[in-house]
Amino acid sequence: MASLQGWIAEHKISSIGAFWASTIGASLAYSAKRTPFKPSLRLIHARMHAQALTLAVLSGAAIFHHYGNISNGNADIGGNYHYTPQSEPSLLELF
Repeated sequence: MASLQGWIAEHKISSIGAFWASTIGASLAYSAKRTPFKPSLRLIHARMHAQALTLAVLSGAAIFHHYGNISNGNADIGGNYHYTPQSEPSLLELF
C-alpha cells in the first residue's frame, strides 16, 4: 500500500488521467448494457461521469494535502501572510 501511495504522490497527473480514463471506460461499459442510447450520447454521459468523479478525487486530494501539511506543521493556520516589497530595478539595471 505504501508503494502505491508513493507512486501516486510521484505521478499525480498520470494517476488522475488514468482514473479519468478508467471512469470513461467503466461508464461506457455500464451504459452499453443498460441504456438504448446512441454511442455519441453514451460518450457524452461517460465524459460527464468521469469529470464529476475526477473533481471529487481532486477535491479529496486537496483536502488530504491540506490536512497533511497541518499535521506536519508546514502550514500557517492563522493565515498571517506578510508582504515584503522588494526594491524595483531601475531602467538602467535592466539594460
